[in-house]
Amino acid sequence: MKGKILEQLRKTDSVVSGEILSAALGLSRVSIWKHIQGLKERGYEIDATARGYRLVKSPDIPYAWEFPERCYRIHYVGQVDSTMKLARKMARKGAPAFTIVVADTQTQGRGRMKRVWRSEKGGLYFTLIIRPAVALIHSARINLYAAIILAGTLNKMFSIDARVKWPNDILVQEKKLAGLLTEMEAESDQVVFMNIGIGINVNNNPTPHEPSAVTLKKLMGHPVSRIELLSSFLDDFTAGFSMATSHEVIDRWKQSTVTLNRPVEVVTPRDVTRGVAVDIDENGGLMIQQPDGTIKTVVYGDCFHQELPGVAMNTGTGHKCSP
Repeated sequence: MKGKILEQLRKTDSVVSGEILSAALGLSRVSIWKHIQGLKERGYEIDATARGYRLVKSPDIPYAWEFPERCYRIHYVGQVDSTMKLARKMARKGAPAFTIVVADTQTQGRGRMKRVWRSEKGGLYFTLIIRPAVALIHSARINLYAAIILAGTLNKMFSIDARVKWPNDILVQEKKLAGLLTEMEAESDQVVFMNIGIGINVNNNPTPHEPSAVTLKKLMGHPVSRIELLSSFLDDFTAGFSMATSHEVIDRWKQSTVTLNRPVEVVTPRDVTRGVAVDIDENGGLMIQQPDGTIKTVVYGDCFHQELPGVAMNTGTGHKCSP
């Protein structure tokens, strides 16, 4: 109902009477007043006069009612330990596909290799639950799909050159704008559910702790709407989801990446692989030509873009692949 009231108020810049709201929504004027008070308590600036109500300003908070077509799939929490943890619990209890858990802050946000993902106010942190009918062997393509869709959404909305970095980063001008993390549960060789966690530097300021990071606010020179960004990404993600596990994803990822054809170092708990990233395989593994000419395929790890001895390439400083 709060969403329906906001819809009525946003139709005009002038005052909307309680009588008009009551008739349009089938509520008593007392009920309208109570919902208005609830909105004001949640950060909406609404003028209330004897003539009615006027919406002055809305907070940039991704409340469920800000997404009318998805309001029953959006689960907003102000603070949570991890949207991924909460989404995992919900998925195990049967939450439907395309359920979204979104938070203002996380106290235990994490990336690949158990790294900390700082989740301070102003950023956009969410986990998307999906239930793809796909064999486990092809599930890694969905992570690539999410990355290229996110980069595409950012480029479309803000006219920036966002690029994907293997396996799960979004870079702009060699600086990290966003990171993705995917986890799943499977039975036999079929995926039961997959959760895609995404953190985007929007209006926060991670640079004191992450000098190689960048934010949309810095790039654009003004604050950016997290609500509009999340809505646009979800539209793009669901619209193209039928191709999420097709070979087309591999081709599109190659067109969108900054990792291929440059020297890299991939670090795992067991070893370090150095060489030139020459390709990815059909399931997203990074194919690295080592100094002795042999090709090694790595499927996970911290990836650094860097120069190798004897290779003249201006690659800038290294950036970790994990969010």
